[in-house]
Amino acid sequence: MGRTSDARERLMNAVAELFWTHSYDGTTIDQICERAGVKKGSFYHFFEDKAALAQASLAMEWDKYRPTYDAIFSATLPPLERIRRYCEAMVQEQVDLQKRHGCVLGCPLCTLGSEISTQDRQLRDQVQDIMAHGLKYLETAIRDAHAAGLIHAPDAAAKAALVHAFQLGLLLQARISNDLNVLANVCRDTFEILGVAPTPAPARPKPRRKS
Repeated sequence: MGRTSDARERLMNAVAELFWTHSYDGTTIDQICERAGVKKGSFYHFFEDKAALAQASLAMEWDKYRPTYDAIFSATLPPLERIRRYCEAMVQEQVDLQKRHGCVLGCPLCTLGSEISTQDRQLRDQVQDIMAHGLKYLETAIRDAHAAGLIHAPDAAAKAALVHAFQLGLLLQARISNDLNVLANVCRDTFEILGVAPTPAPARPKPRRKS
């Protein structure tokens, strides 16, 4: 049995990574225990089955991500800056994951949710709930940008859902094609969806005429 002080957490960390890099159905309890360095008896001491572990792991991962969202979407930042930082953080995470795993992984919630949506209602609902919480950050930034006259988005929730769907689609395409270039213009295209005017290129100084 693994050390009781951290065996449960190690199981949750292991399953989060395995579901992301492989699949839910393709990941066995034996694989989870091996990755976590925990004996099978310890697994069943903490969790009834793989689904129960998945639910606990999802909750833990969201708790880890929440401070990052709080920082990126801090109300002390201008609303468009929050959205820009969110896009940049999304791309950087995929770059880091590719370096670590050798492939583009995309969105973990989208990957898991699309696989279990017709199989496990509780897991599906949990994925949707976490996505909804994350979407609220984006919605608030869009609402603040509209209030500041930076964009026209009277229905901030609808606009946030549109941007979210676009970004999830890009992450899915990047995972399928294993190509980070798919995400190259995510910030520019997100701002285009929001109706943000592109920043003009700085004017080049005119060459001085010889006298």
